[in-house]
Amino acid sequence: MFSLFKKDPTKKLRTRYNATLERAMQAQRNGDMHAYAFITAEAEELWKEIERVEIEAK
Repeated sequence: MFSLFKKDPTKKLRTRYNATLERAMQAQRNGDMHAYAFITAEAEELWKEIERVEIEAK
């Protein structure tokens, strides 16, 4: 009944994930493939954390 008032536990993580993907895209556009690969790996770790939190929330 009160789930309407619960905060989304992944909201901050998704915001960080989207910002990280944006940084990766900018690095790719600038031709810095090493930074792109590093930032993309960071984004993948954030996505795994999001999935873990969503599973625990159920």
